[in-house]
Amino acid sequence: MAEAIPIRGGPAALTVPGAVDGWWQAHQYSTRSMGSALPWKAFFGDAIAYARGGFSASAGQRVTPPAEPDLFGPTAIAPIKEHLWPLYHPDALAQGPLVQRDLALTLEAVRDGGPDAFYGGDIARRIVAAVSAAGSPLSREDFAEHKSEWVEPLRVSYRRGQACSFPPPTQGIPALAILALADRFDMAGLDETDYIHVLVEATKLAFEDRDRYLTDPDWMEKSAKELLDPDHLDAMARRIDMRRTGRPAAGMAAGGDTVAIITADAQGNAVSLIQSVYFTWGSGLVAGDTGVVLQNRGSFFSLDARQANALAPRKRTLHTLIPSMYLEGGRARFVYGTMGGEGQPQTQAALVTRRLDRGMGAQACVEAPRWVYGRTWGAPTRALRLEGRYGPDVAGELASRGHDVKMAGEWDDLFGHAQCIWLDPQGGLLGGSDPRADGGALGF
Repeated sequence: MAEAIPIRGGPAALTVPGAVDGWWQAHQYSTRSMGSALPWKAFFGDAIAYARGGFSASAGQRVTPPAEPDLFGPTAIAPIKEHLWPLYHPDALAQGPLVQRDLALTLEAVRDGGPDAFYGGDIARRIVAAVSAAGSPLSREDFAEHKSEWVEPLRVSYRRGQACSFPPPTQGIPALAILALADRFDMAGLDETDYIHVLVEATKLAFEDRDRYLTDPDWMEKSAKELLDPDHLDAMARRIDMRRTGRPAAGMAAGGDTVAIITADAQGNAVSLIQSVYFTWGSGLVAGDTGVVLQNRGSFFSLDARQANALAPRKRTLHTLIPSMYLEGGRARFVYGTMGGEGQPQTQAALVTRRLDRGMGAQACVEAPRWVYGRTWGAPTRALRLEGRYGPDVAGELASRGHDVKMAGEWDDLFGHAQCIWLDPQGGLLGGSDPRADGGALGF
């Protein structure tokens, strides 16, 4: 019997892709509640054209992840070599434009038939047939029963407004808990070492609750309301010692094929969106001739029945995605997101505190050197990693307080790819886009 669910191959592709119905629900809301006149079919033109005609892969796409030999390395399984490598292997991407004709046909079917074409029709049949042959437990019934949910965001007070993020099974609780703990400190008046120390200690405390309780909300032993209760947060804050680090929290696995998209308009409407297939190229499975690469979020389920995320029917496992924003007077003021697995709540805390407490501009918030406690991807660790632009004085002082400090590159992909927009109360939008990634801040 396996000790854990594999992160690649059929057994890793055990949850239904949710993005297509998410797009549909967002379109229906914009039409119904925001007066949008843009038809569903209009969204697909560029994507279909790029899939069929090809495009040049970005520098990031052409890099082989060194920590993932099961993807493009010697331990890759046969279905990955047979179906993923011909299109997406870095050597293939270096040969010319990336052309995805099968995916173009699938997108055309979704354009013409909406989500029903994906979840209930021939596409679902072909996806299930392909992944079942590779050992996936997904069925056509799973696809037919899938439906996105509208949920109320979680909120905590922070300075003059409210920080908002997604409820379970996402990491929204720890992301907001870190900020709520920081709200109990004078983050503007701390020197850089104390500033990092507070947020790292807040992260450890928030991750303790995450690892103990966070899973499908229908299965949680403590609710989000209990975990973000002010009395509970006060007790957590009292455990932060400015002179020394606390005991390490447990770590979690994470992957690296996630994108954050942040947008806002002149009317004050704003969107924080994250899409992901979890690990780089997800499960590694291309679903037959559909061109669809299956995500591997379900591989985070545990086979240990004692764990919060123990595998069970009709249960959703914890995942790392946390699109977030900050409100003042009920209106979006700061919209932000990042990829980076376990680093996401930490990077979000850095963005919010640097903008609201330390007065940095949107681009400066994103560019400033970052830290990450614990694991993002690769080998498990409880180290505190600092971007190389931090000097030996900061690293040495943190080490003297008990942090296991490891230095990384000056602009390191390890620390995530963040994006943000500040909606200025005097008018105007200020964007920040991460130079660690392939993105950009654009205005139209």
